Amino acid sequence: MKERLKKYLRPEAFPTTFCNGCGHLVLMEVVLEAIDEMGLDIDSCLFASGIGCASWIPSPHFLADTLHVTHGRAIAFATGAKVYNPELNVFVVSGDGDLASIGGNHLIHAARRDLDMAVICANNMVYGMTGGQVASTTPLGRRTATTPGGNPERPFDLCKLVEGAGATYVARWYIGHRNQLRESIKRAHRHRGFAFVEAVSPCPTHYVKMNRPRSKQDLPLFGKGVILTQEEAASLGPKELEGRIVCGEFVTPHDLERDQSRGEKP
Repeated sequence: MKERLKKYLRPEAFPTTFCNGCGHLVLMEVVLEAIDEMGLDIDSCLFASGIGCASWIPSPHFLADTLHVTHGRAIAFATGAKVYNPELNVFVVSGDGDLASIGGNHLIHAARRDLDMAVICANNMVYGMTGGQVASTTPLGRRTATTPGGNPERPFDLCKLVEGAGATYVARWYIGHRNQLRESIKRAHRHRGFAFVEAVSPCPTHYVKMNRPRSKQDLPLFGKGVILTQEEAASLGPKELEGRIVCGEFVTPHDLERDQSRGEKP
């Protein structure tokens, strides 16, 4: 963790509970980098999370007001806080299982209502905390603890889901896209409306272990040729894009300029 970010952390939260190689630790640092670069007073922020590995990003690590709530209800609790105090800087940081599976109804209706909050979804495509079960985001054919023969069901494309529901800022980045991910989190905060940032974050303990390439011909799970930018994907057809993850900004309104009323220092 960068020295300048340690002021945002609770000393008693370490050593961290994240597994070795977990992408969530990278995401935690990127979220704090965004807070720091915007000059936000962390005391003016509320971080809501549900249940799962990613829910441990803000709580217990952040030295800030956090809501660590019941499974799937992070957006519901965050909505109540925002309605009560519209000036509060609300961030929801949770996982794909919590936000899109257990809490899917809250996700689509918050997007439909265009609620003013930034939702950061750490998507590891599996239920990591509870043993590596199949999730609503697990790609077709991928093996999990509950689908050892391969997932037979189509997964959600979370960015398309929230875009279709009405979200007014939507982006996806791999955790290796640190700069782009950080900028998207800043834009999500500045945007007045429902902003959704998906962070593709590998789970080495379950998802990666279960789906290692079986031959040299198999594509890596998260590598060159699998993680694509929109520009790289533009020349590929539907068949060529199967099994690949396209990253970029998918919904970008025109109100993303620096907004001092969001609590940023001049």
